[in-house]
Amino acid sequence: MMLANVSRETAGRLEVYRALLEKWNRRINLVSRASLVEHPTRHFEDSAQLYDLVTHPVDHWADLGSGGGFPGLIIAILGQERGSPARVTLVESDARKSAFLNTVIRETAVNATVVTARIETIPPLDADVLSARALADLSTLLGFAARHMRPDGQAVFPKGRTWQEELAVAQTAWKFSHRVVKSKTETGPVILHVRGISRV
Repeated sequence: MMLANVSRETAGRLEVYRALLEKWNRRINLVSRASLVEHPTRHFEDSAQLYDLVTHPVDHWADLGSGGGFPGLIIAILGQERGSPARVTLVESDARKSAFLNTVIRETAVNATVVTARIETIPPLDADVLSARALADLSTLLGFAARHMRPDGQAVFPKGRTWQEELAVAQTAWKFSHRVVKSKTETGPVILHVRGISRV
């Protein structure tokens, strides 16, 4: 339907998610309305490309600032069929968006949990993989990762056209290894795959 090489069951879950997104987006701002009209599968494709960038199997994947569920819900839907990640935690401070996330989880029957709180206030998540899309600058994300990711974990952060500037600033305060992966859906944006995070 919207992602290639997925089973009928996964395609069905994605279709349920898409329908709920369109319905709820009329009441609360989950994604821009224009993006749903112009390219209804872009958010799904953007999110799905993160799945294959990490080393599987994954036990615990945590998605920070999940909003409308990207990439966290897409990861959970793909993982439901493939058995990895075993569980997904979605962190979202907005109660209305959390209600949406919980609705999608219930309707798609995926193994995910929503934590409705600010990222800074929750106990360490001890995640094997950490993701965050359009949440904060890289330096802030690395601070979140240092708190919520296992020492041997990996983080995937989609970044826009200013990623090089963010990277340079982050390297003044943090030590980490990284690789840059070009986005498959847009020219300019990249995904930063990060490991070994520690303060300088």
